[in-house]
Parts: sequence; structure tokens; C-alpha cells
Amino acid sequence: MKLVLILVFHLLFLNAIWAQSPVQSPNNAQEAPYLKNPEIPPFRLLEVDSVHYLTRDNLKKNHKVLIIFFSPECDHCKHQMRDILADIGKFNDIEIVMATFQPFDEMKSFYTYFRISDHSNILMGRDEKYMLPPFYRMQSLPSLALYNKKGAFITRFEGNQKVDTILNGFEPKDK
Repeated sequence: MKLVLILVFHLLFLNAIWAQSPVQSPNNAQEAPYLKNPEIPPFRLLEVDSVHYLTRDNLKKNHKVLIIFFSPECDHCKHQMRDILADIGKFNDIEIVMATFQPFDEMKSFYTYFRISDHSNILMGRDEKYMLPPFYRMQSLPSLALYNKKGAFITRFEGNQKVDTILNGFEPKDK
């Protein structure tokens, strides 16, 4: 009986120690890929023509870049697109890359509905390999990542953002 009590006590003690051991949590998780590699990621997006692929190599040099990961059926994403298009003149020096993992036909409908082809600075494609969500550790949509003219990461946002918030994100921060 004494041996059983000692054994139970040891098991409870070991269980308490294991409960205190570190696990992967936001506080001790590895650094997100976009922070480890703070440059425009090596994405490969199937374009709306369903033939060509858009990569970071297709982006204009010395332009700011805004990567938006969205879902064509997401109301917040649609609202974000309406806001951007309402002030599209403010985005003339920014190349906008829109990516989704949703079905190709949904992306194409979104592209047509918002007349994306009317805007030469907006590029769109399907992230067939689901590369961008884990790269940015996305938790909600739309997800926006901002890069400067040299292709260096500036900041990111999740959820619907005011146009001024996005544009101010590109401005250099005073030290």
C-alpha cells in the first residue's frame, strides 16, 4: 500500500512538472517567416487568364508593393476592395498584388465584378500552393502586407483598413 501511494505521488509530481514544461505558444513560437525573411515572398499565383503565373519577378522595380490576401466571398474583403477603388488615385505609385486560395471561378468573378483589368497597378492570382497564409501567419481576412520600394517589409494589417491607414503604413516612421 505504501508503495502504491509513493508511486501515485511520483506520477502526480511528474505530471505537475510536465504541465510546467514549455510548449509552442505565441510567446515562445518561432519567428514568423515574413519577419525572418523581410522581403517580398517568392509567391507563384495563377493569373486570371489561367495560363500565366505571377511571381515577385513580375513586379515593377522601385515601386511600393501591397499584397492583399482575400477571399472573393468575404464581405470584409469586398468592402476593402471598394474602399481602395474609391481612392485608387492615391495608389498610383503602389503595385497591388491580390491573392486568394479560393476556387478559380470565384476569383475570376471577383476580378470581373470589380473591373480589376481597368487598373494596371492591380495584379491578381490564385495561390494554388497555399504559400502566403502560413508565410504571414494569417488569422483573418483581408490580410495586407506592405513593402517599400526596395522590396523590404514595412508592416502588415489584418481585417478591413481605412485607405489612409494603409497609405500611412508606407510612410517612414520618425525615430
